[in-house]
Amino acid sequence: MSDKLNHFNERGEAHMVDVGDKALTHRCAVAEGGISMQAETLQRILQGDNKKGDVLGVARVAGIMASKKTAELVPLCHPLSLSHVDIELNTDEQNNRVQCRATVETTGNTGVEMEALTAVQITLLTIYDMCKAMDRGMCISDVQLLSKSGGKSGEWQR
Repeated sequence: MSDKLNHFNERGEAHMVDVGDKALTHRCAVAEGGISMQAETLQRILQGDNKKGDVLGVARVAGIMASKKTAELVPLCHPLSLSHVDIELNTDEQNNRVQCRATVETTGNTGVEMEALTAVQITLLTIYDMCKAMDRGMCISDVQLLSKSGGKSGEWQR
């Protein structure tokens, strides 16, 4: 890992990093995060009793869409052709929480960490959006990269 901030040129100006000479390799990133809520909110999600529809189904699709649009949202992020996106949602009734895990893959010359993190954030924001009428106190937290593989830097695990 480099100490250098590579999104700045020698004049200190922001720029998109040139990845043209990097090798094409299989790259994978896994990120996670969660959203905590009132017990009643989680029960309504589980029962499918939300006026806006299938909360987890819509959130899953939103996360997939978001991963594909990451370069439009994060200014210096490269547009990538993704080969696989998986959004796993698990409910934790004991802690009134929905946990999201996103796995994103590509074969390319730059990593997919930003796409995995974006997928998690938008999945959780969609849950918030669909449930905010009944629970404005929901809390998104612990969004983090769990692992990445591929490229010159190889494997990384939290």
